[in-house]
Amino acid sequence: MRKKGSQEGNSVQSSPNFKHHVTEQSRLSDRMSRRLTRTYQLYSRTSGKHVQVLANKRVNANGDDGAVHAKLEVETDSFGSRVRIKGVKTGYYICMNKRGKLIGKRKGRGKDCIFTEIVLENNYTALQNAKYEGWYMAFTRKGRPRKASKTKQHQREAHFMKRLPRGHLLSERRPFDVLPLPVPVQPFSRRTKHSHHQRSGGR
Repeated sequence: MRKKGSQEGNSVQSSPNFKHHVTEQSRLSDRMSRRLTRTYQLYSRTSGKHVQVLANKRVNANGDDGAVHAKLEVETDSFGSRVRIKGVKTGYYICMNKRGKLIGKRKGRGKDCIFTEIVLENNYTALQNAKYEGWYMAFTRKGRPRKASKTKQHQREAHFMKRLPRGHLLSERRPFDVLPLPVPVQPFSRRTKHSHHQRSGGR
C-alpha cells in the first residue's frame, strides 16, 4: 500500500511556468498578425522635453510639446510589449548600434530597432533594446543620447512618459459624456387610468 501511495505522489505534475512562457513568446516577432500602431510623444524625465527623430538620422530628447519631429508612431512587434518606434515626420526608426548609440534607420525590421516597454513602479516607462539586453534608451539633462552600455533600468535618464501630442487632448478635456437620466415610467393606477380616459374623450 505504501508503495502505491508513493507512486501516486510521484505522478503529480508540477504547475506550468507561465512567466517563462510569456517571456519566450514575447521575444518572437509576430509576422502573421496585423500590426497595431499608436501615435504619441515620449517625455524624458531628465531633459523635460520629448524624444524626436531628426532628418539627419539623429535622435535626441529636446523636442517641445507638439513639435513635428516629436510625434512618434509606435508599432507592435509581438503579442508582448515589444515595439518599433518611428518618427512620423522623417520616417526613420529609432535603432541602437553595437556601440550603444541611438540612430535613425529607414528600415526597422532588425532586433536593434525593437524595444521592450517596461512599466516601472513609479509609472514611468523604460525601453530596453531587444538585441542588446540590458541596454536602455536614455538621455542626459541636455537631451543628448546616453551611451546604452552605461544605462540601468532604475536610472532617471532611462525613464519616459507617454503623452499625446498637443492638439490631441480632447479626451482629457471631456473624459466622460454626460448622459441625461432616464425618465422613470410610472405604473398605471386606477386614478391615472381614469384621468387618461377623461383626456381621451371616453374613447
